[in-house]
Amino acid sequence: MRILIDIGHPGHVHLFKNFTKQMQKRGHEFLFTCRQKEFEIELLNAEGFPFKSFGSKFNTTIGKLFGLLKFDFLSVIQGLRFKPDVFMSHGSPYASHAAAVLQKPHISLEDSGNWEQMKLYLPFTGAVLTPDVLFEDLGTKQIRYRSYHELAYLHPKYFRPTGDAATILKLRSDEKYVILRFVSWNASHDKGHVGISDGEKSRIIDYLSGRYRVFITSEGKLPDAYLPYQIKIAPEQMHEVLAGAEFFVGEGATMAAESGVLGIPAIYINSIRRAYNEDQEKYGLVFNFQSEEGVFEKIQELEATKDFKKTFQDRREKLLADKIDVTALMVWFVENYPESKTIMMENPDYQYNFK
Repeated sequence: MRILIDIGHPGHVHLFKNFTKQMQKRGHEFLFTCRQKEFEIELLNAEGFPFKSFGSKFNTTIGKLFGLLKFDFLSVIQGLRFKPDVFMSHGSPYASHAAAVLQKPHISLEDSGNWEQMKLYLPFTGAVLTPDVLFEDLGTKQIRYRSYHELAYLHPKYFRPTGDAATILKLRSDEKYVILRFVSWNASHDKGHVGISDGEKSRIIDYLSGRYRVFITSEGKLPDAYLPYQIKIAPEQMHEVLAGAEFFVGEGATMAAESGVLGIPAIYINSIRRAYNEDQEKYGLVFNFQSEEGVFEKIQELEATKDFKKTFQDRREKLLADKIDVTALMVWFVENYPESKTIMMENPDYQYNFK
């Protein structure tokens, strides 16, 4: 089987990487397509996956409309050259449109529920795999499973920290640190939403920097005042670093969820709600704020937690016991598609074969 996967975000490389490696071992061939947003190309290179970049994304409304035409066209051309049997993506309109033109199935994964994107790809998609907690009802194409995207790559079957975080960050072995994440607010789903104000960012950084080493990761260019805190590591090292942090504070839903499944408490500040983050709050791993109000107090509350590391690792174990291995599900689902879709629609409990 030949599979073309379109990547729209660095996290999508992680989402598909273990699936790809397992499928490659079973004789399947892959090609990735992407646009340069942040670290997609660096991550694809680090994994050694074959890929084709279509250039930079567009940030303006007019640019996004032009980009839809441009990237649709390039996706079709790449499909004609690679001749995939299946297209896959995390909600890519480009992959779905190319699949429709070339009369091939498109299988999507979805955990964000952004309707402005889903309206573009759902009509051209055969099946959409989503966490069971997703707020949105996507109709008869939706296959719900009991897990998160982040467990496709941070489940202990696939990722175990090496303990090298201090070396990577050039810290003393006993030096504590925290990770902050700021987003660029350029995505289509970001319009009208808010995260942390500049004033509150300064307050949080001033407080934390007096108690920990502070490292900031950002989608956009950081103000000069924050540059001394900018993290400078290879993108593929981020999960190793997250796993060693005291806690995470930021506007990025994915990194908050990644922290949570690693057993690192995360404070997510964004008026965009994410179902997977809110599900992790039930386990006491991610704390969701739709505004910055109360964030500073939550940081201090976390610091006062007794048996800090053990408490949050115990909460992580409870979460893991409840979730399936989504990578194993993906391998079975794609190899057996479309029969797998029928099986899951008729017997959703079939997914528990992939614990």
